[in-house]
Amino acid sequence: MAKRHNPPFDPKAFLCGAGKGRSITTYRKNQTVFSQGEPANAVFYIQKGKMRVSVVSDRGKEAIVSILGPDDFFGEGCISGQTLRTATIDAMSESVVVRIEKEEMVRLLHEEPSFSEMFMTHLLNRTMRVEADLIDQLFNSSERRLARLLLILANYGNEGKPEPLLAKISQETLAEMIGTTRSRVSFFMNRFRKLGFITYNGHIEVHKSLLNLVLHEQHQIKN
Repeated sequence: MAKRHNPPFDPKAFLCGAGKGRSITTYRKNQTVFSQGEPANAVFYIQKGKMRVSVVSDRGKEAIVSILGPDDFFGEGCISGQTLRTATIDAMSESVVVRIEKEEMVRLLHEEPSFSEMFMTHLLNRTMRVEADLIDQLFNSSERRLARLLLILANYGNEGKPEPLLAKISQETLAEMIGTTRSRVSFFMNRFRKLGFITYNGHIEVHKSLLNLVLHEQHQIKN
């Protein structure tokens, strides 16, 4: 009799359904996935939606440090010895998230090379994004930081179809993320709109022309 072979492991298919050591939850807008200081015992994968990552200092000041979208993992610190969550994760829009228990995540990384490769790619991309964010904060003007943030939120430059229509996000949140004031964000948003880079009416529609502002020095807006 011919020996039966199991089909190759498909990480994407695995992350589309529930099963041993994993579950799927739909989160409402503003619903919390986990809070800073809670036990860290699982890794999460975003199927759909956007998540806000925020931290609170010892003095009670809150800062938004990142926004995550589809195909992003979060909470992975638990597999490297982190026992408590260092940030709070909230849904910015209705989101579908896969929870993978720590033990199952460790098994996958050891036994499934294709999953391990996918996860390592995520970690490398996250590291490069953090480095780019640091460079952005150190060397770019608040105007260019805002333009880059809008493009990231709209998924420009990533695999898959861009998402020019963003979930509603406040100017206060944008200001926190780029390290400036709400009034400056309002000023830049109005200027981007007048120049046709964005359409802004409660929601933000980002146009490809904004990409030129970030990529090409000669296209910077003159103050």
